[in-house]
Amino acid sequence: MQPRDGYADGAAPESREPVQAGPIQADVRSPEQPEANLAEEDMGRLMAVAEQEYRAPRRGDMLEGVVVSIDRDGVLVDIGTKSEGFIPISEAQKLVDDHELSVGESVLVAVVQSEGSREHILLSLSRARSERGWRTVQSGLDVGTIFSGRVVEVNRGGLVVEVEGVRGFLPLSQISSVRVNGVSGDDLERALSEMVGRDISIKVLEVNRKRNRLILSERAAAQELREQRRDQLLTELREGEIRTGRVTRLCDFGAFVDLGGADGLVHLSELAWHQVTNPADVVQVGDEIQVFVLGIDQERRKISLSLRRTQPEPWATAVERYPVGSLVSARITRLTTFGAFAQLEDGIEGLIHVSELSDRHVTHPRNVVREGEDVTVRVLRVEPERRRIGLSLRQVDQMDQGELS
Repeated sequence: MQPRDGYADGAAPESREPVQAGPIQADVRSPEQPEANLAEEDMGRLMAVAEQEYRAPRRGDMLEGVVVSIDRDGVLVDIGTKSEGFIPISEAQKLVDDHELSVGESVLVAVVQSEGSREHILLSLSRARSERGWRTVQSGLDVGTIFSGRVVEVNRGGLVVEVEGVRGFLPLSQISSVRVNGVSGDDLERALSEMVGRDISIKVLEVNRKRNRLILSERAAAQELREQRRDQLLTELREGEIRTGRVTRLCDFGAFVDLGGADGLVHLSELAWHQVTNPADVVQVGDEIQVFVLGIDQERRKISLSLRRTQPEPWATAVERYPVGSLVSARITRLTTFGAFAQLEDGIEGLIHVSELSDRHVTHPRNVVREGEDVTVRVLRVEPERRRIGLSLRQVDQMDQGELS
């Protein structure tokens, strides 16, 4: 006896489990509708669902596959279709030689040509990588990702940078790792050529897949990375600690020092224990120095530093180093109507009162000494708490010069 209505012999239609192959519409049946017609409709729906679930690969499709074999002609890849996909050896040879492609490995491929008259579907690794790269940089543009790219060549007006397998253009205005402003001709060409082969951080400014256009910015990436490092540094820094930094800029009121992601200011008054009028007299751009953290203003995102506080305070040991009655070398720094100031060392300055300049009456110190002159003086008194040292020039005679060593 033949099975009735496509069901196994003896099985009642009511016992058959429904096929879950997609959304199923409610089965509203008329009592008068023949069971044979119902079975045909069920089969039709199942075939329609299956047809929707399976579509032959088309040119441009991106597929995940598994390498099943590699020979001298090419690579066969199982992509879940009736026939395997094929990658020509001309495209896959380098990956095979470099052991980046082997049997059993999962790969992303792009369909170059569907079956048609071919035995296999023609696939491409490079096109898949390129397409994946375009999708990645587009996503990076949407969310502001910072990528790592490699400079591959110099181009008119900038550089060509490869990022995620895609070549993009980095305009001169968006370069930050070398100085390009105000540079032209051979000097510019040389500066750009030195960047070829270098890995740099970049952000995506524009993506136009149809025009094969990708515009990049190193400056935007550098700025964002610096902000991230600055935020981290502001959190980590503690007042009173000593950090190593590099002088990045000098100005009238001090020097800026990079602490590794954020610049702090060493005010003019904190450059040295002695008076400083020009920061260049103490530090130069590029100098690596140790600085004392004076304060961190989280709200204004500012860091105050001191160079002088990393060194001993000169007045702390002035009494021991300049005992009363001793002879010392000094340099005249300033002249006033009441005497001459003389510097013993950085941060230590004493006064030679007009009455101690000479045995004879002196109407003005300039009649005896001049600024910048080196002299030998005798220490009369030391007051470290008031930062004062009294000196005498008249109490030094020729025989006393021998006391200096």
